[in-house]
Amino acid sequence: MLNIGKQAPEFALEGIFNGEVKKYSLRGFTAKWLVIFFYPKDFTFICPTEIKEFSHRNAEFEEMNVYVLGVSVDSIDSHKRWIESGELGTVNFPLLSDEAKTMTNGYGVMKEDEQLALRGTFIIDPEGVMRYMLVSDNDVGRSVTETLRVIKALQMGKLCPVEWQPGEKTLN
Repeated sequence: MLNIGKQAPEFALEGIFNGEVKKYSLRGFTAKWLVIFFYPKDFTFICPTEIKEFSHRNAEFEEMNVYVLGVSVDSIDSHKRWIESGELGTVNFPLLSDEAKTMTNGYGVMKEDEQLALRGTFIIDPEGVMRYMLVSDNDVGRSVTETLRVIKALQMGKLCPVEWQPGEKTLN
């Protein structure tokens, strides 16, 4: 079971980024914050809106020393075809293939009846510690704005009240 404040589960998956296929693992992201978002399937309705928004806002993540990874149970070939279709525009982060469903199961986001991932968002700190996780129904897209807000709050290392926004007072 995943726990906030504990080591995130290790993974080693192939992913595609800028036309190049290579292996990605948790160990490969030391000294960086990491956002991992799981999505159900390539060539669907909500998923491209999320991938486009993460891509559009990738520079904001980079400014905060955050690396983004998208993960689904689709094959590398499916990811490649989807990227090449032009539907996603430029994808500014790797899309990982979890065909064996090991990472999807390890992160607790497997929708067993459909053998797809639920929409899961995980924030992992530079030491590999799980700091945030949110899993939702596949019918509702996630908020990239909220993901950015949470990272900013976590990186401050202070108590941030409800609806806190960067620049506002903290509680300590």
